[in-house]
Amino acid sequence: MAGGETFLGRGPDGVASGGVETGEPSLSEAYRSVSVSDRGWMRRLLSFAGPGFLVSVGYMDPGNWGTDLAAGSKYGYALLWVVLASNLMAMLLQTLCVRLGLATGRDLAQSCRDYYKKPVSVALWFGCEIAIIACDLAEVIGSAVALNLLFHIPLLWGVLITGLDVLVLLGAMSFGFRKIEAIVVALVATVALCFALETFLARPNWPDVAHGMIVPLVPNQDAFVIALGILGATVMPHNLYLHTSLVQTRASAQTFEGKRDAMRFNTIDTLLALGAAFFVNAAILVVAAAAFHTTGHQGVEELQEAHRLLAPLLGAPIAATAFAVALLASGQSSTITGTLAGQIVMEGFLNFRIKPWLRRLITRSLAIIPALILISASGGKNTVGLLVMSQVVLSMQLSFATFPLLMFTSDARRMGPFVNSTLTKVVGYAVCLVIALLNIYLLFQTIGALWLSGITALMIGFTVWVMFFYKEKRA
Repeated sequence: MAGGETFLGRGPDGVASGGVETGEPSLSEAYRSVSVSDRGWMRRLLSFAGPGFLVSVGYMDPGNWGTDLAAGSKYGYALLWVVLASNLMAMLLQTLCVRLGLATGRDLAQSCRDYYKKPVSVALWFGCEIAIIACDLAEVIGSAVALNLLFHIPLLWGVLITGLDVLVLLGAMSFGFRKIEAIVVALVATVALCFALETFLARPNWPDVAHGMIVPLVPNQDAFVIALGILGATVMPHNLYLHTSLVQTRASAQTFEGKRDAMRFNTIDTLLALGAAFFVNAAILVVAAAAFHTTGHQGVEELQEAHRLLAPLLGAPIAATAFAVALLASGQSSTITGTLAGQIVMEGFLNFRIKPWLRRLITRSLAIIPALILISASGGKNTVGLLVMSQVVLSMQLSFATFPLLMFTSDARRMGPFVNSTLTKVVGYAVCLVIALLNIYLLFQTIGALWLSGITALMIGFTVWVMFFYKEKRA
């Protein structure tokens, strides 16, 4: 479509060499700030390691806990295969993020701004901001519940205390981006160690675990809805924007060989990190199955109830403490990446830059205020219900990130020699279509046909307006 406009977009004409526009990168304070070792394979891998682990926290944040607890307590190990399938989809999408960020030098938000007309970019930004707020809401609530379980701090006060992590983030950023990565890796390791202990104490039936992971089984309609919730809680839209920017923090050579090596090492980093995230998600479900389902406690969904029952059921008081510590570490690590994602999408979609401390303060305030309102209205009960609600909001945004990601990485004019292979395109679009259909069904089950029809009509109307009536001013 050279010389013309593409669907809802501008086409590649008028952009700089390589298919991207020039301009200041997002997250400019960290852009190419981390040096890369050129001595030894392991040293090189370690110098690239970090972005994958920052992204991985979004796959084990408190939003995942509710669906994993419900799946394990109600259906034992039967839905483990859903956790595995969701994680494999996530690995594919995050490796595509690595390719886009390194091949084009643009993150996903910037790529959308380059390609789509302004109303579409603004609409995508607005939806992504809502998704980030929803994700941050889950993290704030999870952290507040953890503080309540560990120190008996009231939930409302716990929500306010979570705002302090902005100060920690700002302080760490002043010492370099590697410090942020070190903090997050330490928190991820804490979550993994806690659930390794929980799994050891729970003594699961390993043959049943293997069966549940390999054999696809959906016991009933309710299990199907929970399976959709697991998918919606695992693959998060803001992680796709985040990862395409984080891989640009390394000062790797901007040659074909340099980009190829950077992609290889970042892909290894991604697979290792998401492997750790899979272990945590699977462990939550396995512990819930072993501790609750097999002992007749098949209705455990609340975080507080799970914490209360773990110690007596597993016969070790440390089990409850480890659960709360893991929840706190999960919530805090996720808030760090959530605030970074907020900065990236604002700068990428709108090319609008404000001071990082102000951006992070706004992001956290937009999560704390709804959390205070919802917890006050519910009296601190049904925290998992609030977490599930946040995952529904995330599911509404997901396809608006996955399809552009696959489209951009399949465009040879943008990607050059790093364009997706035919097999990657086929598998990628199949994954995007499956995610879209499942999330539409989840929305149908959650908000009903009337609201879903209204949203669909609004989207169609917006598309028609942009395609046929909106005239974009060109510089």
